[in-house]
Amino acid sequence: MEKNAVSNATISRMPGYLRYLRDAKLAGKGYVSSSLIAKDMAISAVLVRKDLSIVSSVPGKPRYGFEVGGLIRDIEKFLGYDNLSSAVVVGAGGLGKAFLGYEGFQNYGLNIIAAFDIRVTDETVRGKPVYPMEKFDSFVKEHKVKLGIITVPKASAQLVCDKLVGAGIRGIWNFANTQISVPDTVVVKNVDLAASLALLSGDLANLLQQEK
Repeated sequence: MEKNAVSNATISRMPGYLRYLRDAKLAGKGYVSSSLIAKDMAISAVLVRKDLSIVSSVPGKPRYGFEVGGLIRDIEKFLGYDNLSSAVVVGAGGLGKAFLGYEGFQNYGLNIIAAFDIRVTDETVRGKPVYPMEKFDSFVKEHKVKLGIITVPKASAQLVCDKLVGAGIRGIWNFANTQISVPDTVVVKNVDLAASLALLSGDLANLLQQEK
Protein backbone atom coordinates (compact mmCIF):
# COMPACT_ATOMS: atom_id res chain seq x y z
CA MET A 1 0.00 0.00 0.00
CA GLU A 2 1.25 3.49 -0.82
CA LYS A 3 2.21 5.52 2.24
CA ASN A 4 0.08 8.44 1.01
CA ALA A 5 -3.01 6.22 1.28
CA VAL A 6 -2.35 5.35 4.93
CA SER A 7 -3.97 7.44 7.66
CA ASN A 8 -1.88 9.79 9.77
CA ALA A 9 -3.03 7.90 12.86
CA THR A 10 -1.58 4.66 11.50
CA ILE A 11 1.69 6.34 10.54
CA SER A 12 1.96 7.93 14.00
CA ARG A 13 1.75 4.48 15.64
CA MET A 14 4.57 3.00 13.58
CA PRO A 15 7.47 4.49 15.61
CA GLY A 16 5.93 2.94 18.74
CA TYR A 17 5.82 -0.47 17.09
CA LEU A 18 9.40 0.02 15.98
CA ARG A 19 10.60 0.84 19.50
CA TYR A 20 8.75 -2.18 20.85
CA LEU A 21 10.26 -4.50 18.23
CA ARG A 22 13.78 -3.17 18.74
CA ASP A 23 13.43 -3.84 22.48
CA ALA A 24 12.13 -7.32 21.69
CA LYS A 25 15.13 -7.97 19.45
CA LEU A 26 17.52 -6.80 22.17
CA ALA A 27 15.75 -9.20 24.55
CA GLY A 28 16.53 -12.05 22.17
CA LYS A 29 13.02 -12.61 20.83
CA GLY A 30 12.86 -14.00 17.31
CA TYR A 31 9.08 -13.83 16.85
CA VAL A 32 6.32 -11.76 18.39
CA SER A 33 2.56 -11.97 17.92
CA SER A 34 0.26 -9.06 17.20
CA SER A 35 -1.79 -9.98 20.27
CA LEU A 36 1.27 -9.69 22.52
CA ILE A 37 2.18 -6.34 20.96
CA ALA A 38 -1.37 -5.16 21.55
CA LYS A 39 -1.33 -6.28 25.17
CA ASP A 40 2.07 -4.76 25.98
CA MET A 41 1.31 -1.47 24.21
CA ALA A 42 -2.30 -1.28 25.43
CA ILE A 43 -3.67 -1.03 21.88
CA SER A 44 -6.55 -2.90 20.28
CA ALA A 45 -5.38 -6.22 18.83
CA VAL A 46 -7.52 -5.63 15.75
CA LEU A 47 -5.82 -2.28 15.23
CA VAL A 48 -2.34 -3.78 15.59
CA ARG A 49 -3.10 -6.53 13.08
CA LYS A 50 -4.48 -3.97 10.63
CA ASP A 51 -1.45 -1.69 11.02
CA LEU A 52 1.12 -4.44 10.65
CA SER A 53 -0.63 -5.94 7.63
CA ILE A 54 0.01 -2.64 5.85
CA VAL A 55 3.78 -2.73 6.30
CA SER A 56 4.71 -6.39 6.68
CA SER A 57 6.16 -8.03 3.57
CA VAL A 58 5.72 -11.50 5.15
CA PRO A 59 2.53 -12.55 6.99
CA GLY A 60 2.83 -13.63 10.58
CA LYS A 61 3.14 -17.36 11.24
CA PRO A 62 0.35 -19.14 13.13
CA ARG A 63 1.24 -19.59 16.83
CA TYR A 64 4.49 -17.66 16.32
CA GLY A 65 3.58 -14.28 14.93
CA PHE A 66 5.90 -11.96 13.01
CA GLU A 67 9.63 -12.45 12.60
CA VAL A 68 11.04 -9.54 14.61
CA GLY A 69 14.02 -8.66 12.43
CA GLY A 70 11.99 -8.73 9.22
CA LEU A 71 9.19 -6.62 10.66
CA ILE A 72 11.71 -4.06 11.92
CA ARG A 73 13.13 -3.74 8.40
CA ASP A 74 9.65 -3.43 6.91
CA ILE A 75 8.66 -0.61 9.27
CA GLU A 76 11.99 1.17 8.78
CA LYS A 77 11.48 0.99 5.03
CA PHE A 78 7.88 2.21 5.29
CA LEU A 79 8.91 5.20 7.41
CA GLY A 80 12.01 5.92 5.35
CA TYR A 81 14.35 5.16 8.26
CA ASP A 82 16.39 2.79 6.11
CA ASN A 83 17.52 5.76 4.02
CA LEU A 84 19.26 8.10 6.46
CA SER A 85 18.40 11.72 5.69
CA SER A 86 20.86 14.52 6.32
CA ALA A 87 19.41 17.57 8.03
CA VAL A 88 20.54 20.98 9.21
CA VAL A 89 19.36 23.11 12.13
CA VAL A 90 18.88 26.86 11.83
CA GLY A 91 19.06 28.50 15.24
CA ALA A 92 21.88 27.42 17.55
CA GLY A 93 20.28 28.42 20.84
CA GLY A 94 19.36 26.01 23.60
CA LEU A 95 16.93 23.91 21.55
CA GLY A 96 19.12 23.91 18.45
CA LYS A 97 22.13 22.74 20.44
CA ALA A 98 20.01 20.03 22.03
CA PHE A 99 19.20 18.72 18.56
CA LEU A 100 22.90 18.66 17.72
CA GLY A 101 23.69 16.64 20.82
CA TYR A 102 20.91 14.07 20.54
CA GLU A 103 22.24 10.96 18.80
CA GLY A 104 18.95 9.08 19.05
CA PHE A 105 17.64 10.71 15.87
CA GLN A 106 19.82 8.36 13.85
CA ASN A 107 17.61 5.49 15.00
CA TYR A 108 14.82 7.17 13.07
CA GLY A 109 16.61 7.95 9.85
CA LEU A 110 17.72 11.49 10.70
CA ASN A 111 21.35 12.61 10.66
CA ILE A 112 21.82 16.22 11.76
CA ILE A 113 25.12 17.26 10.21
CA ALA A 114 25.37 20.98 11.07
CA ALA A 115 23.69 24.03 12.53
CA PHE A 116 23.58 27.67 11.43
CA ASP A 117 23.07 30.90 13.30
CA ILE A 118 23.50 34.62 12.66
CA ARG A 119 25.30 35.03 15.99
CA VAL A 120 28.29 32.74 15.38
CA THR A 121 31.41 32.62 13.26
CA ASP A 122 32.58 29.00 13.28
CA GLU A 123 32.29 26.74 16.32
CA THR A 124 31.54 23.16 17.32
CA VAL A 125 28.80 21.78 19.56
CA ARG A 126 29.23 18.16 20.65
CA GLY A 127 31.30 17.43 17.60
CA LYS A 128 28.87 19.03 15.15
CA PRO A 129 29.82 22.26 13.31
CA VAL A 130 27.90 25.50 13.77
CA TYR A 131 28.32 27.95 10.91
CA PRO A 132 27.22 31.53 10.24
CA MET A 133 24.21 31.91 7.94
CA GLU A 134 26.45 33.23 5.17
CA LYS A 135 27.60 29.65 4.58
CA PHE A 136 24.11 28.15 4.51
CA ASP A 137 23.32 28.10 0.80
CA SER A 138 26.65 26.66 -0.29
CA PHE A 139 26.63 24.02 2.47
CA VAL A 140 23.11 22.81 1.64
CA LYS A 141 23.91 22.56 -2.06
CA GLU A 142 27.28 20.86 -1.50
CA HIS A 143 25.84 18.24 0.86
CA LYS A 144 22.53 17.88 -0.99
CA VAL A 145 20.54 18.51 2.19
CA LYS A 146 16.74 18.35 1.77
CA LEU A 147 15.57 18.60 5.40
CA GLY A 148 15.81 21.67 7.63
CA ILE A 149 14.90 22.20 11.30
CA ILE A 150 13.89 25.68 12.44
CA THR A 151 14.61 26.57 16.08
CA VAL A 152 14.70 30.37 15.88
CA PRO A 153 12.40 32.87 17.64
CA LYS A 154 9.01 33.11 15.94
CA ALA A 155 9.65 36.64 14.70
CA SER A 156 12.42 35.27 12.46
CA ALA A 157 10.73 32.03 11.44
CA GLN A 158 9.27 33.08 8.08
CA LEU A 159 12.49 34.77 7.02
CA VAL A 160 14.45 31.65 7.90
CA CYS A 161 11.86 29.48 6.17
CA ASP A 162 12.25 31.51 2.97
CA LYS A 163 16.01 31.08 3.25
CA LEU A 164 15.65 27.32 3.54
CA VAL A 165 13.28 27.09 0.60
CA GLY A 166 15.52 29.26 -1.53
CA ALA A 167 18.48 26.99 -0.84
CA GLY A 168 16.58 23.91 -1.99
CA ILE A 169 15.29 22.48 1.30
CA ARG A 170 12.17 20.37 0.60
CA GLY A 171 11.07 19.40 4.12
CA ILE A 172 10.91 21.66 7.19
CA TRP A 173 10.45 20.72 10.85
CA ASN A 174 9.37 23.96 12.49
CA PHE A 175 9.78 24.51 16.25
CA ALA A 176 9.40 28.30 16.13
CA ASN A 177 5.93 28.30 17.72
CA THR A 178 4.34 30.05 14.74
CA GLN A 179 2.87 29.04 11.40
CA ILE A 180 5.06 29.46 8.34
CA SER A 181 4.10 29.63 4.67
CA VAL A 182 5.78 27.36 2.13
CA PRO A 183 5.20 26.63 -1.57
CA ASP A 184 3.44 23.44 -2.65
CA THR A 185 6.82 21.90 -3.45
CA VAL A 186 7.83 21.94 0.22
CA VAL A 187 6.37 19.98 3.14
CA VAL A 188 6.32 21.40 6.66
CA LYS A 189 5.53 20.00 10.10
CA ASN A 190 4.86 22.59 12.79
CA VAL A 191 5.58 21.58 16.38
CA ASP A 192 4.04 23.79 19.08
CA LEU A 193 5.73 22.89 22.36
CA ALA A 194 3.65 25.43 24.29
CA ALA A 195 0.39 23.93 23.02
CA SER A 196 1.59 20.44 23.89
CA LEU A 197 2.48 21.55 27.40
CA ALA A 198 -0.92 23.26 27.77
CA LEU A 199 -2.69 20.04 26.79
CA LEU A 200 -0.59 18.07 29.25
CA SER A 201 -1.29 20.58 32.04
CA GLY A 202 -5.01 20.46 31.29
CA ASP A 203 -5.10 16.68 31.35
CA LEU A 204 -3.15 16.63 34.60
CA ALA A 205 -5.51 19.15 36.21
CA ASN A 206 -8.52 17.04 35.17
CA LEU A 207 -6.91 13.89 36.53
CA LEU A 208 -6.14 15.51 39.87
CA GLN A 209 -9.65 16.93 40.05
CA GLN A 210 -11.15 13.47 39.55
CA GLU A 211 -9.03 12.09 42.38
CA LYS A 212 -10.39 14.60 44.91
